[in-house]
Amino acid sequence: MPEAAPAIRVWDPFIRIFHWTLVIGFAVAYLTEGEPFWLHITAGFAVAGLIAARIVWGFVGPAHARFSDFVYRPSTVLADLKGHLTGTSKRYLGHNPAGGAMVVALILALAGTTGTGATMYFTGSPEEARSGEVAPGATAEDEEAETRNVSGGEENEKGERAENPLEEVHELFANIALFLVILHIGGVALSSFAHRENLPRSMVTGVKRV
Repeated sequence: MPEAAPAIRVWDPFIRIFHWTLVIGFAVAYLTEGEPFWLHITAGFAVAGLIAARIVWGFVGPAHARFSDFVYRPSTVLADLKGHLTGTSKRYLGHNPAGGAMVVALILALAGTTGTGATMYFTGSPEEARSGEVAPGATAEDEEAETRNVSGGEENEKGERAENPLEEVHELFANIALFLVILHIGGVALSSFAHRENLPRSMVTGVKRV
């Protein structure tokens, strides 16, 4: 019976918990899109907290968690992408150059998403509007004003809601993040096949073969 390949712990507990919690948080925030509002906001702030913690961990965490371990020059990233497409990519214990670039891109996209979302939350409407409720005894005019605040924009002459420019930027960042997630999944599948290893499993166990 052949001996199992020697293994080494690569991903620390924080990275593994961060990764899968972020997957859940982003999925919930994207799929709810403000309905129910409290769930969308809760997931959004959870993602913001995770991103902030990951940035800090990128400077103080273990070797393979640090930005210095997986941020490469653009030429190295392009060479790594070419290697994946031609089947000649080099294997890395931590993130490969393309994977490292994806980590940075996702952090920036999610920071933009949560940043614009938090700005709208804190500056766009009073607390009643954030919860979608109107104070008891409010007039029809008050209710209409609260509805405009919740929706994020004023109504035009035809009675249609005018889009809040910041909301458009928020949605753009969210869609960019989703696109990057899809690319990330494809890249993980490609690397797993090329190097004959289960990368998603290693993000659960933290262990990779030497």
